Amino acid sequence: MKKYLSLVTFSHTIFAMPFAFIGFFLAVTTTNHPFVWQKLVMMVLCMVFARNSAMAFNRYLDREIDARNPRTKVRDIPAGRISPTSALAFTLVNCALFVVVTWFINPLCFYLSPVALLVVLGYSATKRFTALCHLVLGIGLSLAPIGAYLSVTGAFALLPVFFSLAVLCWVSGFDIIYALQDEDFDRSENLHSIPAYLGKVNALRLSTFLHILSALFIIMPIFYTNVGVLYYIGIVFFSAMLIYQHMLVKPNDLSRVNFAFMTTNGIASVVFAVLFLLDRTFFV
Repeated sequence: MKKYLSLVTFSHTIFAMPFAFIGFFLAVTTTNHPFVWQKLVMMVLCMVFARNSAMAFNRYLDREIDARNPRTKVRDIPAGRISPTSALAFTLVNCALFVVVTWFINPLCFYLSPVALLVVLGYSATKRFTALCHLVLGIGLSLAPIGAYLSVTGAFALLPVFFSLAVLCWVSGFDIIYALQDEDFDRSENLHSIPAYLGKVNALRLSTFLHILSALFIIMPIFYTNVGVLYYIGIVFFSAMLIYQHMLVKPNDLSRVNFAFMTTNGIASVVFAVLFLLDRTFFV
């Protein structure tokens, strides 16, 4: 189990999971649909199974590339801790479990489950042909708020879309920062990424622009639903963490990329989600 948790870097679930909770409780507090524990558990299971399948497939598909990259050759498949066959089997099992759970949520989630899997699995191939791979990753994680909302309501709405767009821009922006580490390797392997295409300076500029958009999308819900003071504090905190992230990483100094990627973004998502949930509980 420890090896498989390492394979899928389970700790990175902290990025999208808080926004799934936001989507779920947004639906509960803005519609007539009641809170149901079983649906919350199934939503969490869907998040876990979808991410497990996406990460395991990424490691499986990139195993030869990872073996050539000094930064990633210590990952589980190149290092021989998990075989490619086991990683692929793990992917297929999690895909099947994801689809099965959506069947018990509602028909719309079940019908859309193959689309969701296509997006989150398809990301792994995109670096081979487009520098927009970061945006595809962002789209994959942005399904969390909308998917969680649909698990409650079984119907689309505008409000969760703002949170999904915020996640799309936020994840795409910090994935560009993370990819700065592989700029030279990507060029040598003819792989596509924003840093390899634009260079470090312009890649960071694009990341900054995406994070500005993310902050704006976090603000947009205040015009469409009632929010309290804690939500405004959440906006300020989330935006401040984005700014701090860009203060940590410079084109000529990538020594703090991992801290900016994992710690800063993890804190931003968790604290913002907690403030959102408290705001819905006590002020709305």
